Amino acid sequence: MTIQVTGKNLDVGGALRSYVQERVATTVEKFIGRTPSGHVRIEKDHGGFRTNCTIHLWQGMSLEAHGVAQDAYQSADLACERLEKRVGRYTSRLKKHGGGESSLKQTPAADYVIQARQEVQEVRDEDNPIIIAEAETMLHEMAVRDAVMQMDISDRPFVVFRNASSGELNVVYRRDDGNIGWIDPAGKRRARRR
Repeated sequence: MTIQVTGKNLDVGGALRSYVQERVATTVEKFIGRTPSGHVRIEKDHGGFRTNCTIHLWQGMSLEAHGVAQDAYQSADLACERLEKRVGRYTSRLKKHGGGESSLKQTPAADYVIQARQEVQEVRDEDNPIIIAEAETMLHEMAVRDAVMQMDISDRPFVVFRNASSGELNVVYRRDDGNIGWIDPAGKRRARRR
């Protein structure tokens, strides 16, 4: 397992790469006891630096954290501090609710990035938006509480998953009022059958 460190708009030197790899590995190993795998991207942004960390856990979940500072090392330290809080929260939830090293079932799904509509855009076929990126992502089968945990330990505003109890696609998301919403298309059908 390795931690890949890359740069955007800058060349990540050997010293910074080693520092970040060691810092992230130490942060995660302290709680999990294993060498993590993941990706750290350091980018130069408006006179400062932003470090984005994505660490993959063996259960199929990902921890995400970022840090912004005037120095690349400081932004990496801030990202690691956030990562440490999230991995601590994750391990305490695992201890509290149970959970082990079981693998989650995964389903491949297409992931598209669609170009935002421009105000001064020439008239085009509105039904066919322009796709500017295409990738494959994995939908994990998990309980709703695990999906909420995934959303909490990452910077994602929502998580799409296959509900372990119903087998249906579900979504959990952070509402504007701070609460968590849960979309369960099969919930209405189950309620009618009762």
